Amino acid sequence: MNFEALKPKLKSIISQENLDINHRLTEVCDLLQTQVDTYDWVGFYFKNGDKRELILKAFAGEPTDHTVIPFGKGICGQVAESNQNFVVDDVSAQDNYIACSINVKSEVVIPLFLNGENIGQIDIDSNTKKAFSKEDEDFLAWVNTQVSQQLEA
Repeated sequence: MNFEALKPKLKSIISQENLDINHRLTEVCDLLQTQVDTYDWVGFYFKNGDKRELILKAFAGEPTDHTVIPFGKGICGQVAESNQNFVVDDVSAQDNYIACSINVKSEVVIPLFLNGENIGQIDIDSNTKKAFSKEDEDFLAWVNTQVSQQLEA
């Protein structure tokens, strides 16, 4: 799927102010998971208040037991501390990886900022090794910017 073709659809979903933000985020996850071949699981985690943990707010794909992730644990927990994109070409090579499914081969996590603060992230799992490129990173950063603008409004 061409990312440019998805952008208008995503903007339309995210800007539906008559729906609560979690509903919109779930629709974003559903769209990405169904329209991008290598996006087998898509989720949004957000910082849990002042606690050093992330809470899963919306996702598409197989249910996960990892609804709360402490900062520093797994790829998501590392991004919560580093504030940097993290692309994992082969999850089996990561010591600090939390396995959500035995089928997952690669993962990308992009932080979501609001007013300069890392408040969450989008997390994508793929059942294909080396599934993510710089184009995926840029696109997902764009998605997070759209989400952030709605949270700011």
